[in-house]
Amino acid sequence: MFVLTVTYTAPMDAVEPHVAPHMDWVAEGYERGWFLASGRKNPRTGGVIFAKGTREELEAFVAEDPFVKGGVAGYEITEVLVTKTAPGLEGLIS
Repeated sequence: MFVLTVTYTAPMDAVEPHVAPHMDWVAEGYERGWFLASGRKNPRTGGVIFAKGTREELEAFVAEDPFVKGGVAGYEITEVLVTKTAPGLEGLIS
């Protein structure tokens, strides 16, 4: 599993025009079966996406995020080798 940490690199007024296209990009990640959960950080400095797939697939997809293409956010991609979960989440175990 991967944790994609999004951090805004521009003021919110520069980020806002990219939010709707970013949300379309997020929807595509779910449609492709890569994204498992996602949401905003609080305070609003970016977001987090829990994903599956290969690092290569995710790196290429992240490069297409309108936030990245617009130069208003960057990503950190962290691989997590899940060894234990709460009941019902066993499918996340590596």
